[in-house]
Amino acid sequence: MDACAYVVGNITVRNPDRWAEYRAQVPATLAPWRAEIVMRAGAAQVLSGTHAHTDIVVLRFPDIAAAQGWFNSPAYQALLPLRNEAAAVDLVCYQG
Repeated sequence: MDACAYVVGNITVRNPDRWAEYRAQVPATLAPWRAEIVMRAGAAQVLSGTHAHTDIVVLRFPDIAAAQGWFNSPAYQALLPLRNEAAAVDLVCYQG
């Protein structure tokens, strides 16, 4: 069995109202992929180095194929214009 995968999003919110609208719609896109939101938070303190983003999200998927399927799904792809209007987002997938 493959190890689970984590998608980490480093986020700089530009439009809080549009960001809230986007965030409200994401959970429905995760459900078919058996994914969960592990954490959503604003940056509290940079302990070492530099970090330009204001927020972070960590998503857990059963495997990398599910993470890729979610990202490429029509449901999530339909949210990208809203996401891109609301925030700058860097998404990285890690295998755990």
